[in-house]
Amino acid sequence: MTLLEQSWYQKGHWLSVLLLPLTALYWLLSVGRAWLFRLGLRRRYQLAVPVIIVGNISVGGTGKTPFTLWLCQQLQAKGLRPGIISRGYGAKINTPTAVTAQSLASEVGDEPLLLARRSKCPVVVCPDRVAAGQALLARYQVDIIICDDGLQHYRLARDLEIVLVDGRRGFGNGLLLPSGPLRERRSRLANVDLVIANSGEIAQADYQMQLSTSGAKSLLTDTVLAPSAVTLVAGIGNPQRFQLTAQQAGFNVIGQRFFADHHHFSAADFNDISGPVLMTEKDAVKCQHFARDNWYFLPVDASFTSKESIEIIYKITQLLE
Repeated sequence: MTLLEQSWYQKGHWLSVLLLPLTALYWLLSVGRAWLFRLGLRRRYQLAVPVIIVGNISVGGTGKTPFTLWLCQQLQAKGLRPGIISRGYGAKINTPTAVTAQSLASEVGDEPLLLARRSKCPVVVCPDRVAAGQALLARYQVDIIICDDGLQHYRLARDLEIVLVDGRRGFGNGLLLPSGPLRERRSRLANVDLVIANSGEIAQADYQMQLSTSGAKSLLTDTVLAPSAVTLVAGIGNPQRFQLTAQQAGFNVIGQRFFADHHHFSAADFNDISGPVLMTEKDAVKCQHFARDNWYFLPVDASFTSKESIEIIYKITQLLE
């Protein structure tokens, strides 16, 4: 964790105080931009099918990807045909690009590639979410679109907003970027449709999501790694959660190598790591083409109680009636 990230989760940290003038500027720009859309001075684009935003108000991992995978599975079970659009963070994308299981993470982004492989749903990436949605509808038969992230992408009109919150880290010091981890103020949660806490309790949350794993899998074969001593490698927003998940799954963490979120891995990053390596599934899609036979990833799945699942899906399917 960098010094900046440490300051976000400590009250009154000197760095957060030092950055307050920049936070004030960030607030003015973000609020001003939002009001341009609210007043109709900038146009919102409505796509031909309902759009669900799965986003957050803070930076770092909050569980959007496992929730999106869970949501796709639930909608498919109802006979629906969901499609996914995403920014494609970390990849240089200028025009809408379709993501397939054979795509490279460097070309489409790690999370979109993971979503395409796991969900079996059509995925299109582009920084312009409106253009991504239009391309998705032009190429595939879908009746509902899930926008991975994009809560602050106000050009795209949305029918439902779902916000994920880290149940353990919460909102940190409660300040906006760069003094704190928030993209928008906590009051924004009052205007969204669903707030879901990931692996913990948040006062504003409507539901609580739990993450579970079915075991570590090889990057190269169908081999499953039993709980043992491993070195963790991760380039995600909240590597501490990954470490906790690995320990809860029974693994003995004897070393760790954490990189920045969306890190572009190379074989050189692993030069001095000899033992079994355990990484996240999001990182695995970036490392598969140079992986070794003792590298494994730990997939996670989102889950809710039966009652919560029924309520969430009911609210979403109402959009189609």
